[in-house]
Amino acid sequence: MNTITWVVLLVIVVILAWLVAMYNKLVRLKNQVDEGWSDIDVQLKRRYDLIPNLVEAVKGYATHEKELFENVTRARGAAMQAEKSGDPKAAGEAENMLSGTLKSLFAVAENYPELKANENFAKLQDELSDTENKIQAARRFYNGVVRDFNTTKQQFPTNLFANLFGFKDREFFALENEEERKNVQVKF
Repeated sequence: MNTITWVVLLVIVVILAWLVAMYNKLVRLKNQVDEGWSDIDVQLKRRYDLIPNLVEAVKGYATHEKELFENVTRARGAAMQAEKSGDPKAAGEAENMLSGTLKSLFAVAENYPELKANENFAKLQDELSDTENKIQAARRFYNGVVRDFNTTKQQFPTNLFANLFGFKDREFFALENEEERKNVQVKF
């Protein structure tokens, strides 16, 4: 074989190695995004399991707050449905609504000193607070890997081949909006 043939073969091998490395990087980042979503899923499930217990604890003290309990239950159901869809945008909106109703529930609980002193309620409140912190951590991880994945996918020359390989941009999981930043108003 002559020198030109070796150079052509070397160029082909380098290009193939680069394509394999690029593909593997996209696969690794896609799997990290999926892992991040799974972590959010686990923490949201824990949150959904805690909410009925919390509502029951408050119900015993605040029996005239029926509408609030129905709102919390409805918001929980909507959040569970949105989360099952796998759409981070829809899940974020539903979780925002659920967070608002939970804030209202805790605001009502403030008006019942004997409820605040109840050991079960305090434990449930602590568990929910811990779960909220874990959700935030999982969300930060997920959004970080989504950022990395989307950035890698959109950079030249990877973007030329990412669509060919079927990689799609992923959405961030965002909860914050203007409503969530406002103080909760409780009306009796």
